[in-house]
Amino acid sequence: MRTLLLSLILAGFAGVIASASTITIVPVFEPLSLHGTDGDGAASDIGEALQASVMPRPMALTGAFPEVLVDAIRSPHLIPTNNPNYKVQETNLLVLCNIGITAEIINNVLTVKLDVAQLAIPADVDLTTRQILKLAIIAVKKTLEDYQRPQTQPLSVSILIEGTDDAKASLRDLGTKFTIPEEPAAN
Repeated sequence: MRTLLLSLILAGFAGVIASASTITIVPVFEPLSLHGTDGDGAASDIGEALQASVMPRPMALTGAFPEVLVDAIRSPHLIPTNNPNYKVQETNLLVLCNIGITAEIINNVLTVKLDVAQLAIPADVDLTTRQILKLAIIAVKKTLEDYQRPQTQPLSVSILIEGTDDAKASLRDLGTKFTIPEEPAAN
């Protein structure tokens, strides 16, 4: 009887702890493929006309911010439609091309890793790996800029390209570092 009572009490505490997490609705920018449509990104994101664009969508997230924001950039994305001819099942380029993304705070720097080890670009996605990674980096920046706007401390970010073999080694130069908000240029 004591064991049963203790189990019920502990289960109750676990339920309270589990339901006490904060859920926040935030915009998350994603690198999206526009294949299967008649539109293109109109050179707005990386300076080239592509069948891709970086767009936001609202998401309800819980977890460690800003890390969970970066993880959410790779969420599966089926675009709702009213057109029966649009049959694309996935538009998020990170999901489509099997590019991993993780984030963690290391020495007060948000370190974002884009992993191309399992990269595979589908035939109907007319983009290069470099273009996809540039769009992913823009998605990270836009997502973090929106999150960081009300924050009082700047956020230092480092983006690394991982999983590169000899054939993909040149992609490492896309790695970058920046601070949000951007620090004013010195005169």
